[in-house]
Amino acid sequence: MTTKMSISKYEMQVYSILRIVAGFLFLWHGSQKLFAFPPEGHVILPYIVYISGPIEFFGGFLVMIGLWTRWAAFICSGLMAYAYWTVHGTHALLPLVNGGELAIIYCFLFLFISTKGSGALSIDHFLERRSEKKELQHL
Repeated sequence: MTTKMSISKYEMQVYSILRIVAGFLFLWHGSQKLFAFPPEGHVILPYIVYISGPIEFFGGFLVMIGLWTRWAAFICSGLMAYAYWTVHGTHALLPLVNGGELAIIYCFLFLFISTKGSGALSIDHFLERRSEKKELQHL
């Protein structure tokens, strides 16, 4: 019982770290497509570069810093669902077999983030608190 209580008091901070790391890792997928950095080593189709690249890069960045988090994460989740079913899901049913584990994990991770929001360590949270302070000052 005490272990749960001591760990649970850091729930918001740990969630924020999860969101930051997920966004950080995701933006590098977009960076590979848009800027060829870090080098990927194989040719990517133009429509993937021009559609997935910006969503992954800017969506990952927005999720990472916690700005417009719910919308950015929802769009990233949709992109990964599309990627799974068009690239991986047509080869085999199980993600382990079709190579789509990363796409499906990102899909559900971003779906979770879109429902939970940005958390404590975010620009969204800072802007909400600033807005609340202004409202209190006007009363």
